[in-house]
Amino acid sequence: MLASQLAVVLHQRKFSSRIFTLNRPEKHNALNLDMVRNITPQLQAWNESDLCKVIIIKGTGSKAFCAGGDVREVIELAEREKRQYPQRNQSLNALKFFKEEYQLNHLIATLDKPFVAFMNGITMGGGVGLSVHAPFRVATENTVFAMPETQIGFFPDVGGSFFLPRMDGEIGTYLALTGAYLNGYDVFQSGIATHYVPSERLDNLEERLSELESDDYEVINSAIEDFVGDPVNRSYFISGETRKSIDRIFSHNTFENIISALEKENTSWAVETKNKILQMSPTSLKVTLSLMRKGRKLGIADCFQMEYRLAQKFLEKSDFVEGVTARLINKTSPKWNPPSLEEISDKDIEEFYLKSPVLSSLNLLNPRSYERYPFAQFALPSEEEVKKVVTGENRDVGSLALTKPEVLDFFLKDRNGKIGVREKILEILARKTRTLGGSDSLQWDS
Repeated sequence: MLASQLAVVLHQRKFSSRIFTLNRPEKHNALNLDMVRNITPQLQAWNESDLCKVIIIKGTGSKAFCAGGDVREVIELAEREKRQYPQRNQSLNALKFFKEEYQLNHLIATLDKPFVAFMNGITMGGGVGLSVHAPFRVATENTVFAMPETQIGFFPDVGGSFFLPRMDGEIGTYLALTGAYLNGYDVFQSGIATHYVPSERLDNLEERLSELESDDYEVINSAIEDFVGDPVNRSYFISGETRKSIDRIFSHNTFENIISALEKENTSWAVETKNKILQMSPTSLKVTLSLMRKGRKLGIADCFQMEYRLAQKFLEKSDFVEGVTARLINKTSPKWNPPSLEEISDKDIEEFYLKSPVLSSLNLLNPRSYERYPFAQFALPSEEEVKKVVTGENRDVGSLALTKPEVLDFFLKDRNGKIGVREKILEILARKTRTLGGSDSLQWDS
């Protein structure tokens, strides 16, 4: 067997591109500390290289880009250290994984070089951290996205406290609490991916990117756009009445109110959603909701600092060990402690997980931060962008109320006819606007 076949991450230089290939197919390319330590120094070197114009990350095979952090390995390490050093209240070796993983995630979010993630296959947890902060994120028909951490007694980390609250409406809160899956085109429509490319075109896209002699972001974007596809099914799961329900229910700031709102909804979707939530760790649910609300107001560097604090507290006391052991190792139902939402107060969560002292803070690899992703223009328009055009807050459209065709025309020109723009704009306008009396001009419904 070749040595390269044993490497957990493969490195490749191809003309002007530099390529990482996650290489643990038997583990669905789950991320471990060896992989993080393999990627980080090389990524720093390529970021400084004048010969490198674009960096690509992908996974071996089409089953998974990266199915998450290898939390089973983390827990086994933590339990082994606990037996060796029973006086410690948390595993220092397990904590190293989260520290170095978050450092890598932040590095990806703040690179100088264009970074392209091929999210072909399962993209969850740690795999999201390797992709979602990139300026270019390519979904395919094989993409399956989720942040299922509350199912294993953890919380949506890897920068989840930054990107999830910045999704349209309350979609991010819904995904964080329920661990709901998005597939293929939905990943693109939701803004998690910037482009949708059929998997059969990825090899050719890689070749095109490798031939480019420019690291200009617009050039990279144009090259990817040449390979985008039009899926057979262009319907979006989180739209229409379901989306209205998500925004209405998950806008509440306490879990008691969220559960109450689900019960009042009285639909099959609401019943299914409530039942799913109540299977999650109550501690994780309450921590996650707090995380979503706090993350909205923080820059990306502070979000990673907050998550590192939480990782330390979860290794000290939480349902994390129980969740991973039960769900991933023993394949049984976990026994949460406390077992219900009623038995843990928001004050308890705040005091222990977010205010009490921790052993260390996170030293990021560079000091950069921002409050909004700097390359959002390469994705589909956000709902906030549409609102500003309809209400006249966008200075490029003037103060006169626009009609539906005028709004649509504005965004088609703004995104150069990008596939998916029409569907997204029309869905937002149908759900969030109405016509003014006696005219076709639109008014935004608050």
